[in-house]
This record gives sequence, C-alpha cells and structure tokens, in this order.
Amino acid sequence: MKIARFETLMANAGLRNYLFIRLHTNTGLSGIGEATLEWQEKTVQTLAHEWLEERIKGRDPFDVERIVGDLIRDQYQGGSTVMTAISAVEIALWDLIGKACGQPVYNLIGGQYHARIPAYANGWYGGARTPPEYAERAKEAIGRGYTGLKFDPFGVAWKDMTPLESEEAIDIVAAVREAVGDSIQLFIEFHGRLSLGAAMMMMRELQRFRPAWYEEPIAPEHIELLAEARRSSLSPIAAGERLYNLAEFHRLFSQRAVDVVQMDVAHCGGILMSKKIAALASAYDIRVAPHCSIGPVALAAALHFDVSTPNFYIQETFSDFDVPWRSKLVHGWDPVRNGEFNFPNSDAPGLGLELDENAIADHPYVQNPFPSLWDADWLTDFTQDRERQAEGKSK
Repeated sequence: MKIARFETLMANAGLRNYLFIRLHTNTGLSGIGEATLEWQEKTVQTLAHEWLEERIKGRDPFDVERIVGDLIRDQYQGGSTVMTAISAVEIALWDLIGKACGQPVYNLIGGQYHARIPAYANGWYGGARTPPEYAERAKEAIGRGYTGLKFDPFGVAWKDMTPLESEEAIDIVAAVREAVGDSIQLFIEFHGRLSLGAAMMMMRELQRFRPAWYEEPIAPEHIELLAEARRSSLSPIAAGERLYNLAEFHRLFSQRAVDVVQMDVAHCGGILMSKKIAALASAYDIRVAPHCSIGPVALAAALHFDVSTPNFYIQETFSDFDVPWRSKLVHGWDPVRNGEFNFPNSDAPGLGLELDENAIADHPYVQNPFPSLWDADWLTDFTQDRERQAEGKSK
C-alpha cells in the first residue's frame, strides 16, 4: 500500500477555517487529518502542497516513525505552521493504518485504558461582557451536562492590569462560581497575557474561587518564569498548547513548570508524538489534557489519544458552542453527550469519521475570521452567533 494522491479541503466554521488533508492510496483507501491554524490556513495549505505533497507520495503509510521523523528533520526551522502541516499528515497516516487493519486507531496505540472521557467546555462565554452575562452563560453550559468550564476573564489585558481591570476579572470569576456552585471545575485561562508579577497577583486573588487550574498565566516561551509561577500557586498550572517539539516539552517538564500539559495533537507532531510527550510527562507525574480548539478531525485524533493514554485527565471541547454546521462537515459520529464524550461508541476503523465534501463546499473560506485576543471586540466575536458573522463576512 502506497500513498498515491494528496488532497486538501477547506471549510469556513465561523471564527476559523477548518483545513483538512486527505491521503489516497493505490489500494483505494483514504485517510484524513486536520491542519487548521488560526490566521494561517491558506499558508498551511500552500505549504502542504508545495513541500509536503511530494515527500508523502509513494510512501507506505505504516512507516509513521520514518515519515514523520524525516519531515521534522527536513523542515529545519520548526514552528507552528510547518508542525501543523506535519501533524495533519501524521493523523491521516493513522487513519489509513486503522482502516487497513480494520481497527480503530486507539486499539493500535494502546487500546482502551479509560472507560469514560470527561470534557470541559470552551467557547460558552462568547459575547459576555458583564459578570451577570458570564453567570447566565455558565448556567446554560452546565445545563448541557458539563462539569468543567474554561474561560478568560481578563478582557484585553497585556502584561499588567489596572486596579479596575483586576476588580472586573475577579467579579467575573466570582459570578461564575456563584452561578455554578462548588462542584463545577473552573479552568482560568490567561492566554499568556500577564507578566510574572501580575500573574502571581491575580492567581492569589482568584484562589478563593478554587480554580481547577490556571492556564498559561504568562507567555509560553518563558518556561523558567512559568516554573516560578507554579511554585507560588496553590492551584495547578497548565500549559503546552504553543509548544511544538519534544525537546520543548522536556524542558517544560524538567523545569517542573506545569502540573498539567496541554499538547495539541494537531500541532505538536500528531498522535504518536503526543503519546511520547505523555510518556515523558508521566515520568514527572504530570497529567495530560490535550488542547483542541479547532475542528472535528483534530478532536477525533485527540479522543483516540485520550482513551488510550493512562495519564489522560480531561478533554477540551468547543463542539456544543461551534457553528451549527460543524457536525455536517463530517459524518460517522457525534461524540458529545450530556457534557462528556461518548467515545468509543463503535469499532469503526481508523478515526471513525469521514469528510462530507458537499457540506464543505457549502461553507467556503473566509479571510481572517479569527479576532485578536487583544482587540476590544474579541469577546463579542468569540463563538457568539457565528452563523450570522460568517454570512456577514462572506458578503
């Protein structure tokens, strides 16, 4: 079995354009991956055809280590763009392998370790500005069955916060905690906004609300400073979505900078690389909670990783707060049930889903739909009424 054809497909999904890669073999099988990267979907698509395509054609999909190892070596510079493209190919290889073997991917990378896959919701607070608005949306989210909510209460803060900004952030977290009660996990997202001093101050102020973790309290490249923040924090620290190679994760772990690592399967090198990162994390007694803010194929890859990985903790999902047509872009599954993942719910081979070309064609690419997290309008745009936004931006 050899890879004979390399294909990319793009679909708009409100704030993001989902970029899918499909590999076809000379035996008639096809495998899918996802290469979505905010602001850079067209760039990744160009790179995929310009650089990846000829390196993949003619290869045996089973040679995952050799193919991906060569690609990581040959791309030379690293970074999110090329690693996203490589990750998508790697995921598609596993989809092909699973189909060729007649097995779901998770059976090929360790089997079913976990009986259930807990989820936490993201995207639920789009359009909220005031504490009562956050509280109302939080109630709606837990009404769907979620027992964990992630949110960024810091507005457009950068490095430092004024007393008023700090007070507003505290009021938002207080309102959410009061609205959902004590049993719901609250994951506080900083988006790497703050300096070390400002982050430590806010972590102290928010501790009364018992956060399940503080995520990226400072920019991810400052691993030593992140380790300092962790030493001062009474709640766990989570990070890792913006790291792209095994050496960076080793540095993160050896510095004891996190309690939970959030590698993104669609950006860090794919499924097998995520398993390696998780194994390395386990040696430091660190749990894994994969980041996944993009589309359904990336989520499928994350779920196969999750169910087969002993130190898996919890999985992020935007599924219930995405565009109405998200589930139409693929067929074969709809894994979210009452706030957690109904996975695995079948023995379908590979990833267990396929692309719907007609639905993809119905939602063409929209340029720059994703807002900057430092623009004043980002909260209004963030996952709120996406169908209306996408229609307006495409006109």
